[in-house]
Amino acid sequence: MALASSSASRLPEPLLRIIEARHYDPFEVLGRHVTDKHAIVRAFLPLAESATLVEAKAPFTRIDGTDFFIWEGDAALVPARYRIAWQDAAGNEHCTYDPYCFPLQLEDFDLHLFGEGRHWHAYRFLGSHLRTVEGITGVQFGVWAPNAERVSVVGDFNNWDGRAHPMRVRGGAGVWELFIPGLETGGFYKYEIRDRATNIHIKIDPYAQAFQERPQTAGLICPATTFEWTDAKWLQARAESNWQHQAFSVYEVHLGSWQRDADGNFLNYRVLAKQLGDYVTELGFTHIELLPITEHPLDASWGYQCTGYFAPSARFGTPDDFRFFVDYLHEQGIGVLLDWVPAHFPKDAYALARFDGTALYEHADPRMGEHKDWGTLIFNFGRNEVKNFLLSSALYWLDEFHLDGLRVDAVASMLYLDYSRNAGEWIPNKYGGNENLEAVDFIRQLNMVTHEQHPGTLMIAEESTAWPAVSRPTYLGGLGFSMKWNMGWMHDTLSYMQKDPIYRHFHHDLLTFGLLYAFTENFVLPFSHDEVVHGKKSMLDKMPGDGWQKFASLRLLYTVMFSYPGKKLLFQGCEFGQGSEWDFSAALDWELLERPQHLGLKTLVSDLNRLHRDLPALHELDFDPSGFEWIDCHDSSQSVLSYIRKNKAGDEIIACAFNFTPVPRNNYRIGVPEPGFYREAMNSDAEIYGGSNVGNQGGVNSEPMSWMGRPHSIPIALPPLGGLIMVYAPNEAPLPAAAEVALAAPAIDELSDDDA
Repeated sequence: MALASSSASRLPEPLLRIIEARHYDPFEVLGRHVTDKHAIVRAFLPLAESATLVEAKAPFTRIDGTDFFIWEGDAALVPARYRIAWQDAAGNEHCTYDPYCFPLQLEDFDLHLFGEGRHWHAYRFLGSHLRTVEGITGVQFGVWAPNAERVSVVGDFNNWDGRAHPMRVRGGAGVWELFIPGLETGGFYKYEIRDRATNIHIKIDPYAQAFQERPQTAGLICPATTFEWTDAKWLQARAESNWQHQAFSVYEVHLGSWQRDADGNFLNYRVLAKQLGDYVTELGFTHIELLPITEHPLDASWGYQCTGYFAPSARFGTPDDFRFFVDYLHEQGIGVLLDWVPAHFPKDAYALARFDGTALYEHADPRMGEHKDWGTLIFNFGRNEVKNFLLSSALYWLDEFHLDGLRVDAVASMLYLDYSRNAGEWIPNKYGGNENLEAVDFIRQLNMVTHEQHPGTLMIAEESTAWPAVSRPTYLGGLGFSMKWNMGWMHDTLSYMQKDPIYRHFHHDLLTFGLLYAFTENFVLPFSHDEVVHGKKSMLDKMPGDGWQKFASLRLLYTVMFSYPGKKLLFQGCEFGQGSEWDFSAALDWELLERPQHLGLKTLVSDLNRLHRDLPALHELDFDPSGFEWIDCHDSSQSVLSYIRKNKAGDEIIACAFNFTPVPRNNYRIGVPEPGFYREAMNSDAEIYGGSNVGNQGGVNSEPMSWMGRPHSIPIALPPLGGLIMVYAPNEAPLPAAAEVALAAPAIDELSDDDA
C-alpha cells in the first residue's frame, strides 16, 4: 500500500524509516514495547489486508495510508512471544510468531572472534540455520554487511519483498541478524541490501550451505543433516598416518564431464560415488581430487569462479548426497581431495562483488583487487572478516564432509602483488617489495589451522614460481603446505616429450635438470586438466610420430612419472589416451576403451599404481634424496636415462632405465649396486600394454663387470620408446628364457596413424 503524503507528515521518523525500508534497527519500532503495565505492539505487514493479535484476541489497527498495524492495551494480555494472524489480498489466512518479539540470538563472543578473524567455524552462526528458540522453531539468519544502511531477508516466504523482514545490525561487528519463526527447510532466500547511497542490491548469502541449481542463484534453507558416517576407522588411520612415506597417487576428476547419463545429464553424487569409486579402485589410485564443486554459476569456469564457498554444487545433488560420495569412497579405501579457490572470485552482481555497496570482500583499488586476465576480483586478505570467511570455508569442507585435504588453486597469484601486471599496475608492499604480505600471513594461518584441527589432512599448493619453502613448516619460515605441484618438472618433461625423438638428444637437460631441486619441496608430479585444454592438445596427441609411437611415448612418460621422486597426479581420460582435448561439456570418450591400444594404456596405469603402492622404494623416500641415485644421466647421444630408487631400510633396490628413441637397444649395460638377479617388474613395451614386447624374459642376472662407477652391471634389452623398472631380487631364480613377461597376453595389432 502506498503511503499517503498527509500520513507521512504525521508519522515519527523511526516509523518512516521502516516504511521506506531504511531502518538499521527495526526492533526499535516493531515488536512489543512495554511501559509500566501498558503495551504497544507494532507490525509492518506489506502483504496484509487485516491483522489480529492472536493472544489478545483483538484486531490490529492500521495506520491510515500505510502498512503499519498497531495494537495497544494491557501488557498482561500479550506474552513476550506472541502470534499475528493476517489475511492477504487473495483472502489467504496466515498465522505466525512475530520475528520482532524475539531477543538477540547471536553471541557476543562469536561476533568478537569473527571480528578478530579467529572464528574457525563462523559458518555455524552466519548463514541460515534451523533453530528452536523457547520451544518455537524457525530459521536464524546472519550476514556480514558493515556498510549497509539496511539489510532484509527476502525469499519465496515473503514474496521477495524487502520491506517484510528487515534485519538488525549488531553494532561494530557489522553483522545483521534475524530469527524468523515458522520457516521450514526447502525455501529459497537472498538478502536485499540498501547501501549508503540508497542503491538496492539483491545478494546471495555468502555462507549459504546449498543453492538452487543454475541458472537460478538463491540460497536454500537446508535441513539439518541426518547422514550417518561410517568412516571413523578411516579418519583415525588418517590422523595417525605418516603420509610423507606412503604411496600417494591422485586421479583428478571433473564430475560434470567424467561421466553423464544416457541423455547427457549430470549424474548424482551417489551414482558417481559408486561408478567412480569402482573405477578408481580398478586403476589403483590412492586419492581422487575434484575440480571445484563449490557452487558456481558458469559451467565453463570448471568451478574456478566460485560463488558458494560453503555449498556443494546442486548440479549433482544435495549436501547429504555429497556426504555419501565421500563416505563411500573412504569405504573403498580412496581419499578425497577438493580443489579450493581462495585467490579470487567472480564479479557477478548477485554474489560477493561490492557486497554491501562497497568493496567488502575485495580491495577497492583495482591495482590490488582485480585480476584483469581472469575477469575476477581478489580477496582482501588484510581484512579479518574476509580471512575468517575463507578459513571457515576451508574448515567447513574438512569438518562437514570429511575431506582428506584441499588443493589450493593459484597460490602464485596470491603471493605476488605484481602477478600478471605491468609496471604501474600494482602497489608495492610497505617495504617496497612485490610480496603480498597479507596473503602470506593468511596462507600460513590457513595451513596451521587446518593441520591443527584435522591432523593428517593435506594442504597442497598449486604454486608455479620459485617461492622458497612452500611445503615447509611455518615454524621454519615456510608457508606450511603439505605438498606443492612441481610445475617445473611438468613443463620440462612435456617439452622434451613433444620433441621428435631425432632431436631429443639436444635437450637431454630437460630430463635431468629437475633433480637439482627435486627435494627442495614436497613435490607432486602433475599432469592436470590445465595441460589438455586451450589448444595444448591431449596427452596422447602431444606425443610425436605415428600412432604406435604416440602410445609408446605416452606409456614411457607415465613409467617415468611413477618411478620418479614425488607423488603423482593424472587427470581423467589421460589414463586411457583420450584422443581429443578435454571438453567440460561432455563425458569422456569411454568408447575408446574398446580399442586395444587405449585399453593397454589403461592397464599400464593400473599396473604402475600397483607397483607404486607395493614397492616402498617407489614411494617411501619421495621427498628425501637418500632414496634416489643416478645410474647415468649423461647418455644424451642415445637419449637414455637410468637411475636407482631405494626404500628407507636400503634393502629394496630398483633400477629404472628409459629409452626415449624408437630404436631398440639390446645389451645396453647399466651399473648396479649389488650382484644378483634383477626382476623385470615393469616393461612399458610389453605386449599386454600394446607394445612390441622387446624385453628381458622376466629379468637379468648381474655380471661382475664394473660399469658407470659401480662394481656390477646388467646387460638389458632396452625397448624402443620404452621404460623398464627392474627390482633387485637376489632370492629369486632367473626365469627360463621362454618366460618373457608378457607372452601370456593376447597379441595386439599395431595402430595406424588414423587410430591415434
